[in-house]
Amino acid sequence: MTLYAIPQPADPQSLLAAYGVRSGGIAIMAEKMELLYVHIHDLKTPAANILKQDALSIGAELAVPGGVVTCETDRVDCLLIGSRKHIRQLARKAATQAFGLRDVARALTRLLSPRSQYPIRIMGVVNANTDSFYAGSRFVAEAAVERMEAMMAEGAQIIDVGGVSSRPGSRPVSPAEELARVRPICDAVARKNLHEQALFSIDSDTPEVIAYALEHGFGLINDITGARNPAVIDLAVRHGAALCIMHMQGEPQTMQSDPRYTDVTAEVDAFFGERIAACTARGLPRDRIILDPGIGFGKTLAHNLALLRNLRQFSHHGAEILVGASRKSMIDAIVPAPVDARLPGTLALHLRALEHGATILRCHDVAEHAQAVAVWEALRS
Repeated sequence: MTLYAIPQPADPQSLLAAYGVRSGGIAIMAEKMELLYVHIHDLKTPAANILKQDALSIGAELAVPGGVVTCETDRVDCLLIGSRKHIRQLARKAATQAFGLRDVARALTRLLSPRSQYPIRIMGVVNANTDSFYAGSRFVAEAAVERMEAMMAEGAQIIDVGGVSSRPGSRPVSPAEELARVRPICDAVARKNLHEQALFSIDSDTPEVIAYALEHGFGLINDITGARNPAVIDLAVRHGAALCIMHMQGEPQTMQSDPRYTDVTAEVDAFFGERIAACTARGLPRDRIILDPGIGFGKTLAHNLALLRNLRQFSHHGAEILVGASRKSMIDAIVPAPVDARLPGTLALHLRALEHGATILRCHDVAEHAQAVAVWEALRS
């Protein structure tokens, strides 16, 4: 007889099935196998005391600061620790309580909503400009088409084309100039039927540019402004396109001046909820919405790391989650490295993002990502 500890399974149900557990038992046991750590911000102290006792009564735990029992402060931050089964039980208990615990119950229930089963996809980046932060992503006219074809051969399921740089401090360009940059690429996609081989994305918030791309085979709008312009949503609805909503604090010209948040994860999550409501109200189906937390867009290193650690929080919206940390300056802030030397850091960040619920990786290095993802998936299976 031998025994050894194994890692937290990525798919508890498949692991249980491998041991011959029957279907009824799989559903029961899988609820007990995943330990969750739930951050609760600004909870009323009486509610924390009630939740603490309820958690202990079922074998879970609530970590609270000293002085909670005597209510030394009005509100506290705390950490709930328990399995999915524990969290489900606590939600039922909290739903009958006062002091804001009914809101806690609703939030816990959303947290336990079924996880999306979207396939993992790699999005290759092609920038039709001369000032994007990574020179290796800049291509124009026929060279851009050749690069897109190479990316598809390397394993990209999505190609993201943009005519305007959104790096910190980048200068805006006129709609006419932006369209002039991407028009030859859009024409080639339509002429060569490239959209039959991959999903083409237009990285823009300019309605006339987006319209031209959608009329030439593109099927995704990648809007860094979070679809603040209703015309962008209407274009997605009219053409049956998907829409990626990205969070950004400020504008590209100033977003990195002094970004501030009380709780970056909570604020980005609230932003997603508000923008999803705006999109669905104009007729965009929820299953055509993709969420991007906007790594590097109005965030410090600490903000970026918090978002990557807490990506799972956004899964309750039921949408795909896109992460684009490719070669960004947050890597240089951790380990000094020029842009050309940031591929290893990119892969580390993106694989961690997959572990926490991302399904689309926006990157400059498609072949390397395809290999890394294949190995990562083999390790999980």
